[in-house]
Formats: sequence, structure tokens, C-alpha cells
Amino acid sequence: MFSERPNVLVIIVDDMNGYGFHGEFPPAVTPELDRFKESAIVFRNACTAAPVCGPSRAAFFSGLYPHTTGSYLNGSDPWRTGVLPETENLVELFKRSGYTTFGMGKLFHAQLADGREAASWDNEVNYGGFGPFPPVEDVIHGKGEDPVAGGAKFWGVTEWTGPDSDFPDVVNADATIAFLEEEHEAPFFAVYGLWRPHTPLTAPARFFDPYDPEEITLPPGYAPDDLSDVPEYGRQLSRIWGQRWVNSGAGEEENWKRILYGYFACTSFADWSCGRVLRALEKSRYADNTLVVFWSDNGYHLGEKNHYEKATLWDMSALIPAAIRLPGGANGGTVCRQPISTVDFFPTLVDYCELEPTRHRLEGRSLRHLLENVDHSWDRPAITTYGEGVFSARSERFRYISYPDGGEELYDHSKDPHELKNLSANPEYEEVKQSLRKWAPQTWAPSLGGRKG
Repeated sequence: MFSERPNVLVIIVDDMNGYGFHGEFPPAVTPELDRFKESAIVFRNACTAAPVCGPSRAAFFSGLYPHTTGSYLNGSDPWRTGVLPETENLVELFKRSGYTTFGMGKLFHAQLADGREAASWDNEVNYGGFGPFPPVEDVIHGKGEDPVAGGAKFWGVTEWTGPDSDFPDVVNADATIAFLEEEHEAPFFAVYGLWRPHTPLTAPARFFDPYDPEEITLPPGYAPDDLSDVPEYGRQLSRIWGQRWVNSGAGEEENWKRILYGYFACTSFADWSCGRVLRALEKSRYADNTLVVFWSDNGYHLGEKNHYEKATLWDMSALIPAAIRLPGGANGGTVCRQPISTVDFFPTLVDYCELEPTRHRLEGRSLRHLLENVDHSWDRPAITTYGEGVFSARSERFRYISYPDGGEELYDHSKDPHELKNLSANPEYEEVKQSLRKWAPQTWAPSLGGRKG
């Protein structure tokens, strides 16, 4: 398709809402990403392989599912234990294939084994951090004696009046822009990883301006009894983050709206940061021969299911924004509704960039056929796992979930986009359940440990 191997720019945002990316709730102002989507193929039903940061990134950079690596939870140290220390990561493969590699920001979100930083990146990576936390007095307080130590600081909402450079996303965007302005003899593989819109909900004050806090509405589809038909295991997953949410004071409607206000602002801040890098690419000598991959590590939703969804298998946690722009913008502005996974990005890049043969079997599938024809047949669901036996499969229409204790959930998104009615006990849907259940892993790697929530 291309006369020479394309450059690659990967942009990873953190905890960005998949529904908001598709123009639904939340109504975040994202002009840069809206503009990008006009020249990209948007994946409407893209799902993360794992609903939390570290394992999701391990799946992206390895091309392997969590049930193969054992990296289910944050804090699992996947690149120094289990199978990944012996698994060539995507960046190493690009470098071995003759590409110049460059990375800035939140990337693996886990420490690599000795020597693998140099084997991966040609530059010295600035990973940065979450950026400025709000002053304690500005935190929406938890009900404990020490809400900051208990994690409530992550729920602070602050209109930051300091310089933009207080945020690592800005500093790392500057470095990425400088890289794109340089002349490179070899094709490059560059990754810009943002920390926003992840909490703390602190952003430069101007990004709050598009929103009127008095007009913030609660998420659609919220029902106080929404967990009544959810199996106990699913309720436990909800409680882990849901309790943190409630302890932060967000269970009170006024605080909840304040947090939504902060999340929208941080989403707009992330949009601006992405736009700076994308516009720099478009002005560079590499504009016409660079493949761009945009995605979020997991979904995030401030509502429904006990008020908070992350680290669960529901759609608002597993669904992610994702889009790919081919060099020259081929097929730009189209929407693919086939369910894809983050493990599919690795083989897609191998395919388009003609990389050296991989040293391990990739578990995803190249998206090339879908990128060149969004209506191409795709005969498998997107799989998300969050522990041994904790499994979800998403087709274009349905989401099926199963738990180690035998509990099940099934939702029909054509009629129930907010997953309020669990259909798993309805015999009319038994065939649908069976068609999705068959994709559950036959073997599960032992967990590498870590923390829930």
C-alpha cells in the first residue's frame, strides 16, 4: 500500500471515556480529536484487554492477553516476573527492525527488567507523573480521618493557575513535537503517553471555561438499584472502586457534579495536548507517511453501577476510544463497528510496517482488512479479563460476562446501552450466551498479584 515503510505515532490517553469519544455522554469539548477523527478510521466497539492501566499496557506492548501473562491487576510488575521478561515488546521489535524509537510520558506504567529500557528506546524517556495535586483544602473530602492518605486526593478538582509546564503532559508534548521537527534517516516509532484525563482532576483553568457547573447533569441511565440483578462477584468488583468513590464524598450529588466538571475539563486538556502533537506532525516532513494510532488504556465512567465504573467488565470500563489514521488519511472519517481489542494493534503494526518476524506468537489479529474496508467480516468478539476466571466478551450487539463463582451477565446494547437489564437468566438468549461463552480462555495464567482498586 505504501512505497516505503511508514513512520508510526502512537498516542495513549489515560482513563478517557469511550462514549464521550463517540459524541455521547460526557459532552466533553474535544475539537482536536474531533478533527483527527475526520481523517481516521474510528473503532466504535474497541475494548481494552484489561480494565486497568498496567495490564492494559502490558497487553498492548506484548500482543498477549492477561490470561496468558498473568498481568491482571495494577502493581503486578509484569515486565520483571512471569512470561514477559522473556517476551520481546513492541518497541524492541521496532528497534530490531531498523526503526528509530522514541517515547515520552506514561508508557508501560511498569518497570522494565534491567537493560530493556536501552533495548527499547533510543531516547531518554521522561515518564513524568500525574502532575500537580490539589491542595488538601480543595479536595472533595472522604469521611475518614486522613482522606488524602486514603486516596481522596485523586478526587480533587482544581482550576490550576500555575504554568502549563507544571503538567508532564505538556512537557512531554513539547519533547515529542521537537522530535517530529527533527530530520530522521530511518523511519520512526514514537509514543506519546498522556496522564490525563486520569485523576487528580486538575487542569489549567482555561479548560474549565467551556463548561457551566450549574448545567452539569448526571450520567444518563443511572438507576439506584442497578446492581440488583448483578452477581455477587460483580458487585464486589464494583465496591472496590465504588467505595473509594463514595468515601471521596462523590456520593453526594453536588460533589458528583463537581467531579464531572473536573473530568470534562481534564478531557479537554488531554484533547488540546493531543492536538498539539497531531498538528506538529501535520506540519512536519512526515505528515504524509505516518500511521497514527490513538487509544485509551481503559474506560472510565462517573456514574451507573454504584456510581463508579473502572476495574470492572461492564462496557463503560472495557470500552475505549480508539482510532487509526493511515498515511495520507486513506478511508478517513469512517466508523468500524466490529469489536476489536488492544492486542490487535501489535499485529496491525507488524503488518503495515513490515517488521521482522516476532519471536512469540501474537494473540491479536491484524486490523488491516477493517482499516481498508470497515464492513469487512470479523468473526470474533473483543475479550476483556480481570483475574483468573473473570471474563467478558463483547460482540457488536451484546456483552457477556462470567465470573469464577458461576455468575453471569448479558446485555443487549441495541435495546439497553447502559446495561441496566441483565438477560443472562432469560432462556431466549441462551444461544447468544453460548456463542460468546465459547471464547473464554481454556487456561488461565496464575495471577502475578497486585492490587484491586
